[in-house]
Amino acid sequence: MKRIRIPLSASYVINLALMAAVLVFGNLIMSSGMVGRAQRSVILLVGIYMILAVSLNVATGYLGQLPLGHAGFMAVGGYAGAIFWKSGLLQQGPLMLVAGLLAAGLVAALFGVAIGIPALRLRGDYLAIITLGFGEIIRVAIINLPSITGGTPGLKNIPKYSTFVVVYACVMLSCIVIHMVMKSRHGRAILSIRENEIAAESCGINTTYYKVMAFALSAFFAGIAGALYAGNQGILVPSGFDFMMSINILVMVVLGGMGSMVGSLIAAAILTSLPLALQGFSDYRMILYSLLLIIVMVFKPSGLMGTYDFSMRRILGKVGTRILYGHKDEGGIAP
Repeated sequence: MKRIRIPLSASYVINLALMAAVLVFGNLIMSSGMVGRAQRSVILLVGIYMILAVSLNVATGYLGQLPLGHAGFMAVGGYAGAIFWKSGLLQQGPLMLVAGLLAAGLVAALFGVAIGIPALRLRGDYLAIITLGFGEIIRVAIINLPSITGGTPGLKNIPKYSTFVVVYACVMLSCIVIHMVMKSRHGRAILSIRENEIAAESCGINTTYYKVMAFALSAFFAGIAGALYAGNQGILVPSGFDFMMSINILVMVVLGGMGSMVGSLIAAAILTSLPLALQGFSDYRMILYSLLLIIVMVFKPSGLMGTYDFSMRRILGKVGTRILYGHKDEGGIAP
């Protein structure tokens, strides 16, 4: 059957139109008072965890490594952004917001490079252990720098810059940037390392460079998510960035599907909103939560979406083909 191909430029226009429509509709719902304060906070947390899951997917799903210190990068970015916003270096407004997010991402990326260069020489369990250690070092360092970070009581009175529009824009930007990187030659080099690192190196790919690059990209967006988290909560406490935070983010990636961006988005939305949905079963909430994860991993070990990546261009092509040609000429070329 002859397939209809949507021009690339047309798919970009359609994608932008859909994203704008979701933004307008979502902002209308949020500002109309139809959702309460608790629901509004959960919606923002869903967006923040989406960024964390998608960013970790770069290092786990696309690069094929197993880092367990993602909460450390989130913490570094969160504190960097919060301290910048509280410093008053710029006038409060959009410029201050963007500068704080960039500062958070860049500081986290620098830590990603610093940690990635020695850590990525290792593989498997050894990499997981060393990144877990780095994550705990970051958390303990935050506790022991009370003059800068507020110490154990936490950093308070953080300006609440995280609105629905800001979080949504950051989610879309992170997905677009990561998608563009993974579709480029750099992304293909990263994927080749996941498939066979020895073969990739024998073909002339600088595996160390691309490992560190993927690690830094993952840390950059984790830092931005940390700053958005600070701007949503208004307070940062070191205990919120412990080992379990890294595990929660990793569970989202594994549940959604290693290497699937849309899977990470869906899993982050489900696992973040599920505790709120199970509030009526407060005595059994964690049991139900755990059972859901077990059932999914037993019957769908590759995750909810496997390695599938969403493509509006492909979907529109299939829909257009079915509308024009139906099911009449499945065995050959349609007239």
